[in-house]
Amino acid sequence: MTEDHPPALLPQNSRSDCDSDAMSDGIEIQQHGPVPASDPVEKGGEHHDFIALRAGGAFVALDVSKGMRPIILYAGIDMPGVSPHELAVLATRQHAPGSASVPLRGSLLNEIGTGISGASGLIAHRSGEDWAIDLRIADVDQPTAHEVVIRCEDRNTGIGSEHSLYLDPKTGMLVCNTTICNHAENELEVDWCAALSLPFDARMTRFLSFTGKWSGEFAVEEVPDFQGSIVRENKSGRTSHNVFPGGILAAPGTTELQGPASGFHLAWSGNHRLRVDRHSDGHCVVQLGEMTFPGEIRLAKGESYSTPELLACWSDRGLNGVSQQFHNYLTECVSDNRAFNKPRPVHYNTWEAVYFNHNEAALMELAALAADVGAERFVLDDGWFGSRRHDGAGLGDWWVSEEIYPQGLHPLASKVRELGMEFGLWVEPEMVNPDSDLYRAHPDWVLAAQGVEAVPFRGQLTLDLTKPEVFDYLFERITDLVGTYGIGYLKWDMNRDTNHPASSGRGAMHRQTKAVYRLFEKLRSVHPALEIESCSSGGARADFGIMTHADRIWTSDNNDARQRHHIMRGASHFFPMRVLGNHVGPRTCHITGRKFSMPFRVASAFFGHMGMELDLRSENASDLETLKRGIALHKQHRELIHSGDFWRLPSASNTNLVGCVAKDRDEALFGYAKLESELETLPAKVCFGGLDPARKYRVKMIWPLFNPSVSTPSIVDAASLGGEGTVFSGAALMQHGMQPPLTYPDTCIIYHLKACE
Repeated sequence: MTEDHPPALLPQNSRSDCDSDAMSDGIEIQQHGPVPASDPVEKGGEHHDFIALRAGGAFVALDVSKGMRPIILYAGIDMPGVSPHELAVLATRQHAPGSASVPLRGSLLNEIGTGISGASGLIAHRSGEDWAIDLRIADVDQPTAHEVVIRCEDRNTGIGSEHSLYLDPKTGMLVCNTTICNHAENELEVDWCAALSLPFDARMTRFLSFTGKWSGEFAVEEVPDFQGSIVRENKSGRTSHNVFPGGILAAPGTTELQGPASGFHLAWSGNHRLRVDRHSDGHCVVQLGEMTFPGEIRLAKGESYSTPELLACWSDRGLNGVSQQFHNYLTECVSDNRAFNKPRPVHYNTWEAVYFNHNEAALMELAALAADVGAERFVLDDGWFGSRRHDGAGLGDWWVSEEIYPQGLHPLASKVRELGMEFGLWVEPEMVNPDSDLYRAHPDWVLAAQGVEAVPFRGQLTLDLTKPEVFDYLFERITDLVGTYGIGYLKWDMNRDTNHPASSGRGAMHRQTKAVYRLFEKLRSVHPALEIESCSSGGARADFGIMTHADRIWTSDNNDARQRHHIMRGASHFFPMRVLGNHVGPRTCHITGRKFSMPFRVASAFFGHMGMELDLRSENASDLETLKRGIALHKQHRELIHSGDFWRLPSASNTNLVGCVAKDRDEALFGYAKLESELETLPAKVCFGGLDPARKYRVKMIWPLFNPSVSTPSIVDAASLGGEGTVFSGAALMQHGMQPPLTYPDTCIIYHLKACE
């Protein structure tokens, strides 16, 4: 079995000794000496120990009394000076007629043995026995003021658990996971284990989840004022288009800019389950964890299973506050900054220019045109290898097609570098076409449930990366390509669901996902400068688990400039602009058939990691010049876009208003897109956000390069927005707002604000 790795997001010095997934490598729990918990208190005749974790503006209060069940008394925004003990007293519950004779005390997993109502965070058994699990605290280790490891055991069932909770000091993000250990002789089958049963404030009555489809990712779906249970499950074998592993809870009056909100996300790229429960007894709990297939997690004595990590944060600054915490955490604690120590290069991707019709001379012409308009990275997409002249053949045969490229990729790669661009390459290593030399030689190398017909899906099957020979083959082929052609960037795709992920008869999606992580990690260890983009039919593998190993997300295959505003706005709830790929598409979108002007296409790709995916040979000279000037403008401001605070701002239903504000609030960019006509005579005013109300800002319109107003004079003229601009106070811009000009639909205006001395 391949060696497994500990969770990736928790800082190294915070990892426990039992957080490796020893289903593969048989790691035993190593007990630490307990650290005395804070606040020992006599309560109701019992001795209670309390711990307070405080960091980054967040506060988690726990009752960690030895021999009892651990519980979270509070998790949310910090309340300075408040002790866990007083919270425990304030939350005192009593017997109610028709219920248990004593108030039931849950735990960090609300196991069945606790008797607590609602779903259990742990379902495990030994051939139908030892299922009434009741974990009690054995010891507590608190190495710092913002982290704790709680070890529990159930001597009756021979099951142990270890719960790691860490509050990031910079961002206030709670990072937690659970490890389940088998201490008994008989095998333990774990059917479900949440990273944590996380209580939430009952006043959070709105739930925002994120759904969608191929070419329509990150749609926001709100369930208002709900009671009962919301369950969202994904068994696609990837993060999925339609069930994002995360959500946001908010109060009735919470907006983008104000009010309480809480965000949570499972950092995992495989199957997952999300539960949000609001019960009549007052218990409100969020659970997220990996969803496994029957029998997939079976532990022999001494083996353990670790959940993926749950991330959670809280804000009193509305939905933007939650998003900015996730953005900052990904940027400061998850991403490998080697990819961000330079400006994010503008991409040119060949897909919508040539599709599978590769021709070396045509590609060199495209490379020259791309460099001329400002591209800094040239990515050769699908169709360069084996018999890959269409999407039904060749996957798995990772050799350059001699038919198309008789000298290999050397001439094209050299030309790209001569033009001053990096050379990137598309790959889809996890998949294989039955019509391929690899599958004909190794039909047993795929994930498949015995006796079950494979679900047809894009003419391909999923390779079994849990087999060492498959893993080694893929590593050998990819690292050879990277080394041979000096490839600095891989667009790593995954274009099908994995419906029956079995290896040697057993469910294997857990091990498969870990193997993908290991393959990324091994490639990057051998090629330290290599950057990897996570693409999965667009945005179907976008999560903090994959982003521990990747550097960019391909947000969607849909380059429709109007639809991109919705997709990018949805994705921004969790991901910062600098990792979200956003491309200028062709005049006519091949997915929607809609036609867009070049100024609108450029503006729609301006916020994000900008790129192009169009046939530059078919664009007229005027549009190429507009594109060139737009890319130059993006380069001028990309540091602000990629390092500033991102704001989603309220605006009319037919518009999209977003912005990036520098951390010191000295500078800002705001994009105002009109996507449909309004019913009103004139468009509603727009109110900017994130500025310093006490400072003055000079406001200019930097895009488009002409006055887009359909009639004159307008505010563009009155405020000289297309010229030297006008100075306004931050307070006026945020509270009173600015009247935008009346424009046609599919117009996007970019405003630049600079603080005045």
